Amino acid sequence: MSFRSGFVCILGKPNAGKSTLLNALVGEKLAIVTPKPQTTRNRVQGILNIPKKKGQAGAQVIFIDTPGVHKAASSLGKQMMREVHGALEGCDLIYWICDATKKLEEGDQAILEMAKKSRTAVFLLLNKVDLLDKQKLLPVIERFSELHSFNEIIPISALRKDGIDRLREATVEILPEGPRYFPEDEVTDLPVRFMAAEAIREQVLMATKEEVPHSTAVVIEQFEEGKRLTRISAAIFCEREGQKAILVGKGGQMLKLIGTKARLEIEKLVETKVFLALFVKVQANWRDSDRFVDGLDWRRQLEGLTGVAKEPTPTEARVPAKKARRRQVTKTSGRG
Repeated sequence: MSFRSGFVCILGKPNAGKSTLLNALVGEKLAIVTPKPQTTRNRVQGILNIPKKKGQAGAQVIFIDTPGVHKAASSLGKQMMREVHGALEGCDLIYWICDATKKLEEGDQAILEMAKKSRTAVFLLLNKVDLLDKQKLLPVIERFSELHSFNEIIPISALRKDGIDRLREATVEILPEGPRYFPEDEVTDLPVRFMAAEAIREQVLMATKEEVPHSTAVVIEQFEEGKRLTRISAAIFCEREGQKAILVGKGGQMLKLIGTKARLEIEKLVETKVFLALFVKVQANWRDSDRFVDGLDWRRQLEGLTGVAKEPTPTEARVPAKKARRRQVTKTSGRG
């Protein structure tokens, strides 16, 4: 058998379980996960390297987590949908992940049409089957099977990792023969700066309610590496002074809570102690600003950091080499 490789785009509505699935497939926490809808704003690539075995040549699968498909009304929403369409370009397989406990809605049909137009193989993943009575599963499968000739229909529980092994096997079988796109010890193309910003945003989402979580963005303003200490300064942007007051909290307690939890997550990532300084800034209506939203893209941020001559520092580029299986690189795949 020849080596197989390819790109798999994960599509679904907000809160369908896309990021949880990505983390389960790769075996690493690459995408942040919260109960809030629209947690994912950028494409997140996770790389699964399957070693050679007797009778098997091995494989490399690049999974692409995407923002939840929705009707975009703001500049941020439009950028999120561009991320979705970008992920579809050149992919070899689409996972359409649906919540098996919910009825089909208009948004589901829109996603199915996107998948059909791509003319790509489609796996239907019925997620959260652990919450569904087994007697009700077969009618759900039959109802979905009438919509499209799916290559596979696989019931899963991304949270409990039920059905994940079967999904991996079916994915490798359908992928074409191809090259290894990334070194076999890499699990993502995301730079550490972006992952640090996401760790902070995750804690903001978990700590706040109502409109505040969706009105915030995190920008890393300073990232200085050291052998024993990494210094990070980050700005949490919101849209109104009232939101800033909530984020700071009485006596700064909310900001301290967010910072403490985010720092612990970032320390796991960089494997040094972390000094994290957080600031809250107001940028009115930033979600409707094309310029501001474009500036949040980690690819653009990286271009601004490196320029033509400057290369990213080792910590900016990747996790320390002593944990090689989790190295992060700053290059993109060149596809999608």
